[in-house]
Amino acid sequence: MNKKIKTEAVDELFEAILTLENKDECYAFFEDLATINEILSLAQRYEVARMLTEKQTYMAIAEKTGASDDGCPCFLNHFQNDPRECCRSVPLCRRRM
Repeated sequence: MNKKIKTEAVDELFEAILTLENKDECYAFFEDLATINEILSLAQRYEVARMLTEKQTYMAIAEKTGASDDGCPCFLNHFQNDPRECCRSVPLCRRRM
């Protein structure tokens, strides 16, 4: 975990997210906090991370999602650094879904 993200405000945000009980509550919560484009951007980043954990190629991911390596931190981490350091939490989430 990046130490820069660990703040009291972020802790409180995550605690609030953990109280949400269904998709409708999630939609309402995120629509209150973020623009449509911000939500869509997060969804795209999640899709990229999921596809990277499935060992999909850069070309396949870019073609399906429209994402590029300059706009997605997971792309940058995966292709420029150690791929094992990318998207570590995604498989956990996928197993719990």
